[in-house]
Amino acid sequence: MTEPLLWLDGDTTDGRRARPHEPETARTQKLPDFEPAPAAPKRSGRFGSALAGGLVAAVLVGGGAFALGVTDDSPAAPAAPALVGSKQTGDVAAIYAAARESVVSIKTKDGSGTGFVVDANGTIVTNAHVVGTEKTVQVQFADDDTVQGTVGGVDTSSDLALVKVSTSRKLKALSLADSTSVRTGQLTVAIGSPFGLPQTATSGIVSGTGRHIQAPDGFQIDSVIQTDASINPGNSGGPLLDATGKVIGVNSQIASQSGGSVGIGFAVPSNTVRDVIPRLERGETIKRAFLGVSTSAGTGGVTVAAVTAGGPAETAGLKVGDVIVSVGGKTVADPDDVAATIQDKHPGDGIEVKVKRGGNEETVTVKLGERPDQATP
Repeated sequence: MTEPLLWLDGDTTDGRRARPHEPETARTQKLPDFEPAPAAPKRSGRFGSALAGGLVAAVLVGGGAFALGVTDDSPAAPAAPALVGSKQTGDVAAIYAAARESVVSIKTKDGSGTGFVVDANGTIVTNAHVVGTEKTVQVQFADDDTVQGTVGGVDTSSDLALVKVSTSRKLKALSLADSTSVRTGQLTVAIGSPFGLPQTATSGIVSGTGRHIQAPDGFQIDSVIQTDASINPGNSGGPLLDATGKVIGVNSQIASQSGGSVGIGFAVPSNTVRDVIPRLERGETIKRAFLGVSTSAGTGGVTVAAVTAGGPAETAGLKVGDVIVSVGGKTVADPDDVAATIQDKHPGDGIEVKVKRGGNEETVTVKLGERPDQATP
């Protein structure tokens, strides 16, 4: 039995477990390994994958910096030692002490989650599924100081959002690592607000790289990092740190039958944050290229299982049953390869697709379209 992917965005105010997330248009589509997870209620595909953080089978872990209304009575953390290049590198206590002031709790009208500061001017990163459609959220810092945050941009295709705060306090930004250098087996530390408990730290290792999860719009998020660091509802949007205290990913989903952590968590990679957040700050609406096919594993390539009516692939002459051999000059061996070949392309770009059809090979040029707001169920 596969385990559902859950979003982790907090628990209910009365301590009950959150109900599973039910998108406006219910979908039962599953990835080969997971299925989408739900969002948590307020505390009082085609390129598939899921979102991190949920209570019960599919709960969002929360994103952005929200006040959770739960007091942290733990003693003040000691002064944070320097991590990078020091003997403290890899010390979980030192990593936590250095990062905790940069991690915030986030509360919306419907749920809660986590976020973290990425620049001293008040930019906070969280998950898109944490903020949803809200324009303002409550942001609570490690010392319980709470301010209002303005949602400055949302990209559902990457499950990332930015929140801006204006405060007289001196903000300390976390640094982003190069997520392409992440390797299975290396140390990870997650900080967040699981079940309304702010400033909670857990640790583990990178359990896998190159995973795929499903974004809120139904499309696939690539290059996702898998970790066994315990993350639960309320962790959504929080940082996954490496041994030097740098952010390698944004905790977003878990795979779980029960809704609690079973050691299979997923984080959107830091390089995706590096690409998306500056564009959101500039007020861009992020547009992504769209080929318009669904594929399945095949022999000597991938088989076209469906073609979007009126989409770029159909317009170029691709048909169900075609076996795609290469896209943009890159050989494809499984369906994920097709998505990977166009992830850096833009709507309007032309790309060559080589297919086998009826014993013959031919190459067609597809003019990529713009990805729709939602993947077709």
